[in-house]
Amino acid sequence: MKILKDSVNDFFKWVKGTELVELDNIDVAEDPVRPELTLGFRITHGRKIFGLKYNDEIEAIVCVAFCPEIPYTVREMDYMSRVPTPWNDGKIAIAYTVWSRKRGAGREIVKKLGEWAKKNKVERLITLSPLTPMATHFHIKNGAKQVHINEETQNFEYDIK
Repeated sequence: MKILKDSVNDFFKWVKGTELVELDNIDVAEDPVRPELTLGFRITHGRKIFGLKYNDEIEAIVCVAFCPEIPYTVREMDYMSRVPTPWNDGKIAIAYTVWSRKRGAGREIVKKLGEWAKKNKVERLITLSPLTPMATHFHIKNGAKQVHINEETQNFEYDIK
């Protein structure tokens, strides 16, 4: 019983001690979802890389683009994040890759990204996820709703209101 209690206490200490930080450099080869996307792609045109930091270690990473509409491909996301329209200036955050180095860190970084989005007046938090059972399970388990199934990708929406 003591071991279980210590484990639960350690988990809550970890969750409370994590913070979302913006990164300007990552090893893109570590990305299991989209390793073909260069570091330059991930940090230009207003795109951001966030890390979940705990004790000076990055436990999870998420890459985000800001678009006026929901993209269905990486190519659409690239175009949309480059060219804001007069009627919408990229208020949809598109999380196009997320991975973790520690169990539970993927869920936590998505949660912290939602909090960040809400504070920064982002209107929606949408994913551009691969068509895999793993991606579907991850997002549904973490409270997202599937909003589109596309030819090569799927989109999930996290409630940030």
